[in-house]
Amino acid sequence: MKLELYIPSTLKEIPLKNYQRFMKLAQNSNDEEFVSQKMIEIFCGIELKQVVKIGYNDLVELVAHFKKLFDTKPKFEHRFTLGGVEFGFIPDFENISYGEYIDLERYIQDVNTYHNAMAVMFRPITKRRGDKYEIEEYTSSVTYCEVMENAPLEIMLGAVLFFSTLESELLTASLHYLEKVTEKLTSSAKNTSSQSSGVGTVLYMRYLKATSQGLKPLPDFRLDSVLRT
Repeated sequence: MKLELYIPSTLKEIPLKNYQRFMKLAQNSNDEEFVSQKMIEIFCGIELKQVVKIGYNDLVELVAHFKKLFDTKPKFEHRFTLGGVEFGFIPDFENISYGEYIDLERYIQDVNTYHNAMAVMFRPITKRRGDKYEIEEYTSSVTYCEVMENAPLEIMLGAVLFFSTLESELLTASLHYLEKVTEKLTSSAKNTSSQSSGVGTVLYMRYLKATSQGLKPLPDFRLDSVLRT
């Protein structure tokens, strides 16, 4: 009996929930052979008992294929369609609301809550004019989190990279501004105690700035950490 497999050729062809399912398993198992088999099962949509029927060389090629797929840098896209509904990324992200930021910061830290993070970043487009658009007002990630479980993986990973990069850039810019302010206050200080306190603040701000530049939280989506060919 010939076994037919569906082999995703891009990250867009993998639903987010499949990636979450695989990563949860991979993070909790030290059995690389089992993880490789589960990867084929999850991403190719077959039963585990069918995986063992695949030729050894074919299985090695499949594992290499998925590793290469996840080595590809995901492209950030502002819009995508799911279930006949067009979803748009938060239009003015630099002016994101406090509620959106707090929820996004919480959900984007764990792959198991990526669907919640998606429900914060992307919402149905309500108005559109050319490349500009408006989206539904944010109330809670609960509204669309289940829908986002089926979102294309590339959309999610691209958004994660975008958010991580922007967050680091905003932090660096903020620290740079605060450093300038504290330096100005220090230079205008007239008493020794004020000067001493100001210098300490400047040094601390420089330390934070250096730390933020050296620790940009860009996630690694490669499978090397859980698989070896």
